[in-house]
Amino acid sequence: MQSRIRKRWQRWINHRVPRRDHQVYTQRNIFILPTGAGLVFGLLLLIMLITGINYQNSLIYLLTFLLGAVFVAAMHQTHRNLAGLELTVLSGGEGFPGDALPFRLRAKVTGHDALALSLSCDDEKLEQQHILQNEPADLSLALVASERGYYRPDRIRVETRFPFGLLKAWSWLRPVSAGLVYPEPIPAPEAGSSVQDGDQTAQARSVDGNDHAEIRPWREGDLSQRVLWKRFARTGEMVIADWEGEQGSPQWLDYDAYHGVNQELRLSYLAHQVLERMKASRPFGLNLPGQRIEPDAGRAHGTRCLKALAVFGLEKPREGSSLPFGTRQADSSPQGAPL
Repeated sequence: MQSRIRKRWQRWINHRVPRRDHQVYTQRNIFILPTGAGLVFGLLLLIMLITGINYQNSLIYLLTFLLGAVFVAAMHQTHRNLAGLELTVLSGGEGFPGDALPFRLRAKVTGHDALALSLSCDDEKLEQQHILQNEPADLSLALVASERGYYRPDRIRVETRFPFGLLKAWSWLRPVSAGLVYPEPIPAPEAGSSVQDGDQTAQARSVDGNDHAEIRPWREGDLSQRVLWKRFARTGEMVIADWEGEQGSPQWLDYDAYHGVNQELRLSYLAHQVLERMKASRPFGLNLPGQRIEPDAGRAHGTRCLKALAVFGLEKPREGSSLPFGTRQADSSPQGAPL
């Protein structure tokens, strides 16, 4: 019974506050109730009224009705604060699981001088922000996401308690725009790429009695763990050991290089490798099923690769969907299941 009532209430709210990135607040979508202090204030007014009736004291009547008029005026002023407010989502944040994703919003007030506004979503809150009339203010609400993919808050609560804190007027913003959560970086084991890269493609090798078949000069993009440091100490020559059966270029980060590992762990390995290559300013490419990003270097290239990893295997949340994260495609493997 309670769940049915809750669902009907949610549908009614969603009808009143549809999902959009630009919301204008009017009497149709603003709600108001007394705060705790307002309930105590109302109880005191009732006690004063009963006392005035009991003792037939005109001064008590006067004070009671005067304070009652203040309460009614505060109710109208509190409701009026949100009326005419315009909130626009500028962008969703990007980050890793557990990071605060900054959702950037722009607030504009028309029809009255100023507004004291607070925003909240789940346990995150942006305390009183003062918005002046016809002076757009950019706000940033930091939201924490725990799962890779698109992150879109279902509701951001918009609230004001101005002027006396006796009443609270509130509504919601239900954004269409979504933030991005990258895979959690996990150090990856050594693995060779299967991507062919022209002249840098390694050949099939076999040397009697040796674990590796070819010694070649170091090239930009090679992992430092594969350098023969003892030989470098003796001769000053930096060379790389190409292991038997290896193929492809060390510049490529390859999804298919980690056999027997589930999808989420593969993406975490690749995210860690992307960050390492970005720190070292080394060129690299990313090979994913159905998508290939050619080798390049720089922060913009690294961010592009992280975005590709964040949305891999996911559909963007639909406009009317209430799910905070993207929808996984039917053919993607569940986390923890080997591919």
